Amino acid sequence: MSDRASDVEQLMPEVLDRLRDLVRIPSVAFPGFDPEPVHRMGQAVVELFEAAGATDVALLDVPGGYPCVFADLPGPEGSPTVLLYAHYDVQPAPASQGWSTSPFEPVTGEDGRIYGRGAADDKSGLVIHYATLRLLGEARPCRIKLLVEGEEETISHLEGFVEASPERFAADAFVIADIGGQVVGRPGLTTALRGDVACTVTVRTLSFPVHSGLFGGAAPDAMTAMIRILDTLHDEAGDTVIPGVDVSQWDGAAMEEGVYRDGSAILPGVDYLGTGSLSDRIWAKPSVTVLGMDLPSTAEASNVLLPEVTAKLSMRIVPGSDADAQLEALMAHLRAQRPWNCEVEVVKVKTGHAFAVDQTHPAIVAAKDALASAYGAEVESIGSGASIPLVASLKKIAPDAAIVLWGAEDTAKARIHASDESVDPAEIARMIAAQVAFIEEVASSAHA
Repeated sequence: MSDRASDVEQLMPEVLDRLRDLVRIPSVAFPGFDPEPVHRMGQAVVELFEAAGATDVALLDVPGGYPCVFADLPGPEGSPTVLLYAHYDVQPAPASQGWSTSPFEPVTGEDGRIYGRGAADDKSGLVIHYATLRLLGEARPCRIKLLVEGEEETISHLEGFVEASPERFAADAFVIADIGGQVVGRPGLTTALRGDVACTVTVRTLSFPVHSGLFGGAAPDAMTAMIRILDTLHDEAGDTVIPGVDVSQWDGAAMEEGVYRDGSAILPGVDYLGTGSLSDRIWAKPSVTVLGMDLPSTAEASNVLLPEVTAKLSMRIVPGSDADAQLEALMAHLRAQRPWNCEVEVVKVKTGHAFAVDQTHPAIVAAKDALASAYGAEVESIGSGASIPLVASLKKIAPDAAIVLWGAEDTAKARIHASDESVDPAEIARMIAAQVAFIEEVASSAHA
């Protein structure tokens, strides 16, 4: 075993104890949730990095949102700067998701994985960064900045904050530890992210609810009109078909069907949506999802025609596309759908830009080398259907910098955002080794 691998192995029991402590804090930053655990989590992250030897770790107020954690750790004069990013907020974990254990009490399963909300997304990223600083020590080979967000899972306010202070957050390489490979033990470097745009659509047909027996059959209810509108977003094959919305093809490593089927929880016998390769569908083509609707539940339903219904829609957009233009295409399409001449109101919620990595960048080459060394396997260039909105802002303030997208959130079993989220400790260990090797390589190349 190499000295570095041995160092990681010795540190892992402490790393996992710290991960469990972080999982116990229900840091859900969504509106309507108790803000106290989110603020408690922010302070816990400050203490985490202070324990790793970082100095002057601070909570910075982000206008309109939760604080971010920031530190600027000096390195040798003239050395490059690497910024390490993760987020400390998590998705909600309602009982309706069907958790097997209490989501905020970490449990080690028979498979060795640690289960709990945020164990993978993204508190694994926090402890990877913690261990990286511990192993590099005070004699770190380059300048390192830390940036940990407190509301990545909801409507983030960090992008504008970063763009308003470009010098503070500028770096030669940004490491985003908030993603992962397809399968544990198989290294994957994410080279493209779909963007995420969202809006609400409200349909109105009546001034107030009316009896469905007395008036149904001629007076249209809003839910029926909404169904007709939403049905126009996909064709018979399930492809998203909206005029002006871009479509592309994937040319990197393929998404493994077995991994995707297991991870996506598709029921036996249920078909995939869309056409083209599986990789195209999830990494290079748009997809619209209805995230929620304001309407009565079945328990509350009565015999009335609904006067008004609102739906929230999210659309994943392809790498290389313009988020503002793609959202406008979606909104224009929705406005144009007016079954029975109903009233339709469409309102923007957010735009999250897509991203594609420059794989020729020396730091990206160094990242692949570090992964290959840590895993002892060939590195896959993969995509992600998910979005990380801050990436576009980082690219804006440092256009020549590399953006490294990796982490311990494997597609096959991590189940991020879902019930029984988990992380494999061995994956955390490999990512720690890779990240330390990457930083050392970036620093040494700058002085070569």
